[in-house]
Amino acid sequence: MGTLKTEPARTRPDLLAPPVAAAIGRWPADAPVDVDDVLVAPIDAELADTAAFCAAYDVGLDVSANCVVVAGRREGEIRYAACVVLATTRADVNGVARRTLDVRKASFAPMADAVELTGMEYGGITPIGLPEDWPILVDARVIATPYVIVGSGVRHSKITLPGPALGALPGARVVEGLARPA
Repeated sequence: MGTLKTEPARTRPDLLAPPVAAAIGRWPADAPVDVDDVLVAPIDAELADTAAFCAAYDVGLDVSANCVVVAGRREGEIRYAACVVLATTRADVNGVARRTLDVRKASFAPMADAVELTGMEYGGITPIGLPEDWPILVDARVIATPYVIVGSGVRHSKITLPGPALGALPGARVVEGLARPA
């Protein structure tokens, strides 16, 4: 994973947002991926954005996953979801994500809402530890990747874990075609 210095995430809650640390602490013993395969590495917070991170830490875009929060309205209710896609792609927010959420229009959630509702920092939002009632839409290419790097809930670290683990998170749905090539 490039030049990252990783260690088990469960041993470094200081490198995780509180909801992420809580989710790691509740990691099921019978999960398809062992909790010790979820690793975390400190990074320079100024380099948290995908392109800068990949360049600085010698990580390929093809193993870097982005988690974006999307929102749509249906019958006066705002529905939120997370979309997890590889950095070589872009989430089809107003196509596949919109239909999956069953809303008329979907868009990226406002930054302030995403931060407040997740308890995570903007630019570090991860699918691990999201609100339990949110669907986590994972592009099929992500779970086909042996190991991926995602946010940790904070900008000063990154999580690395087997791609299939993201498809096994509570509330996760693997979605073919969720992303399109960038």
